[in-house]
This record gives sequence, C-alpha cells and structure tokens, in this order.
Amino acid sequence: MRCPFCHGLENRVVDSRLAKEGDVIRRRRHCGGCARRFTTYERVDEVLPMVVKKDGRREPFDRQKIVSGLKRACEKRPVSVDAIEAVVDKIERQLQERGERELESREIGEAVMRELHALDAVAYVRFASVYRSFRDVHEFMRELEDLIAERRRTPRRRRAARGAGRRSA
Repeated sequence: MRCPFCHGLENRVVDSRLAKEGDVIRRRRHCGGCARRFTTYERVDEVLPMVVKKDGRREPFDRQKIVSGLKRACEKRPVSVDAIEAVVDKIERQLQERGERELESREIGEAVMRELHALDAVAYVRFASVYRSFRDVHEFMRELEDLIAERRRTPRRRRAARGAGRRSA
C-alpha cells in the first residue's frame, strides 16, 4: 500500500477492525518513510456490471463516480458523508442483486435521483439539473413544480424523520 503523503511503500498495519456492518475492513497504517498514519479500507471485489453509456461505449461500474456526484450535489447541505455512503451502498447492492452483466447509465442516474429525492430536495434539484441537461428554464421550472407538488403530498412527519441525525458533509 502506497503512503498518500510520501508515496513510500514501507508501512505496517497498526489496527484493523470491521466497519459498515462487516462489509469493510478499516486498517490504520503507519508509514516507515514519513512516520505518518493513514487509513485504508478493504472490501470484497464483487463482480459489478458494465455500464453502457449514452453514446454506446462500455466501461466498468465505478462506485467513486456516484460518490463524487452525490458529494457535489450535497455540497453545503445538511447531508453527512455517512448518508452519502449509505445511498451508494444501497444503489450498488441493488445493481448486484439484479445480476445483469450490463446496464445503461440512465438506470444508475435514475436510481441516484430516487435516493436523492428522498434524502434532500435541494441536492436532488442540483443533481437533476446536471443529469437531465434541461434545455431551458421552463423544463427546469417544471421539475421544480413537480418536486414542490410531491413535497406537499408527503406528510411533514416523514420528511422531518429523514432529516434526523444528518451532519454536514
């Protein structure tokens, strides 16, 4: 494992423990080169489907792309990094359970939007504005109107419960 500070390869594990319901092993490492500590995470390398892009190209599923898109959408919102990771875990698990060798990028984007819609309305609108590539302000306004109508149909108690326990990302 390469040290993120000095890029040296001489390091040792000083602590290992299970994280995230036993799906991940968290390891604290000590670098022999610069004497700094850093954390790594180890997870099972699961077979995930190939993603078919809009232009027909195929590329391997990349969890980090979803994480970075969610972080961008949730920037300066009361959404914790743990909540973002939980959303990505859920989406990844759903994709694995389908057992398909390929899936369209649109399906991943729609899954992300469903989860964001339930998590944070502002983050949802941010993500949707980039993902759906609105052609004009009227399309964007229609999306906002749909969101407002949905929020009015959702009882306040459920929305308040979703907000409990969130910290800033």
